[in-house]
Amino acid sequence: MRLSRHRTRSALAVAGVTALLVAACGGDDDSSDASGPDTEPAGDTDVDDATEEEPAGEQVTLVLQTFQDFGYDAALEEFERLHPNITVDHQRMGELRDFAPQLAQWLAAGSGAGDVVGLEEGILLGYIENPDAFHNLLELGADELDGVYLDWKWDRGITADGQLIALGTDVGGLAMCYRADLFEAAGLPSDRDDVAALWPTWDDYLAAGQQFRDSGVDAYWLDGAAGIPQPYVMQNSDVFFYSPDGEFIGDTNPVFREAWDFAVQLHEEDLTAGLTLWTEDWTAAFERSEFATRPCPSWMTGLIENWSGPDHAGLWDITTIPGGGGNWGGSYLGIPAQTEHPQEAYELAKFLTSPEGHLFAFDEVGAMPSSVAALEDPSFTSSTSGYFRDAPVGQIMAESVAGLEPIHLGALHQETWENIFEQALNRVDAGQQSSDDAFDQAVSEAQALQ
Repeated sequence: MRLSRHRTRSALAVAGVTALLVAACGGDDDSSDASGPDTEPAGDTDVDDATEEEPAGEQVTLVLQTFQDFGYDAALEEFERLHPNITVDHQRMGELRDFAPQLAQWLAAGSGAGDVVGLEEGILLGYIENPDAFHNLLELGADELDGVYLDWKWDRGITADGQLIALGTDVGGLAMCYRADLFEAAGLPSDRDDVAALWPTWDDYLAAGQQFRDSGVDAYWLDGAAGIPQPYVMQNSDVFFYSPDGEFIGDTNPVFREAWDFAVQLHEEDLTAGLTLWTEDWTAAFERSEFATRPCPSWMTGLIENWSGPDHAGLWDITTIPGGGGNWGGSYLGIPAQTEHPQEAYELAKFLTSPEGHLFAFDEVGAMPSSVAALEDPSFTSSTSGYFRDAPVGQIMAESVAGLEPIHLGALHQETWENIFEQALNRVDAGQQSSDDAFDQAVSEAQALQ
């Protein structure tokens, strides 16, 4: 019988921005491309500057600031070839938890921010409600790009009064990563199509977990309960913690309470390892083979490869997530109002978020495109991952976001989840607090944000 060795572990406190870091960028500087193709990016770019050099004009240097690695080395080389009068100073600003407050200070001061800056999806939501620090890209010509991106990705960059302040980079198509060898040891099917058929619903996922637990395999079904609520709610609701008018509804949204209770049930059934996401203990648990499944957005595949190590190549696989598709994470590029070169900055942001730019980033770091043409390009759709048993990651991830309906999150969503409800669920999963007490405490803390 497995020892519940993680039940007595204290849940480590994690600042919400730390989790945002990984969710936004799709990996860190050391992550390898687990899914990128070997071919050169291709496809119809739908932008004017993708094939011929523009006439040289006044020499301009643009500062591009991103957190971690957006996969822009090759794309910037191509952009500078096409725009011989523009030099790009790409400043990688490290972790999001450090860059986000620094950027906020620069924007408030009116100086210090780059000409083009990376905005994680959760951070963008705050600027959507207070957009004065950014250019309205429609005034710079971005109306030409309507239809280039997934509709919901485009719409999330638009303010209530119709300003477009950011262009979409990557998206986090959502699937389920699983350990095929542990499934086989438990007597469960391991072929990815058979596994998908095993759990069309979350209730089926629970039932499969119970079978896994009862098999006696020395591993948990899931790393932690906190990995469940976000995909569950985003599949089943058009709101999360906040109504479109900004009212906190986390205590009354029935879908969120269902997601919370389901995550708690996984804990109570002894199916979770009680691990806290983004801690060293969590990342080390991949190599220690402590759990068999993990909801994984596209950007996490490279991280899993790094954390699990070469000895586990061919043991992990990927299939569809229970309940259908979904999205977790993704970023944008915005142009601060303080730039002295708004038109050139727009050309840079346009190229980096064009189909061609997206495919460069996918080839470099596995960032999943948000442009329709790139998502349909063979270099993406036919991509596979040798580490994940040659899984057709491009096809799986593209299908996960194809029919996605946008969900309203609100400016305080990220703080509400990462700093409050996720931490509350971690306490439950670690056996430190009852479900009702943790939920009530989280509701009080969230209401205090208003």
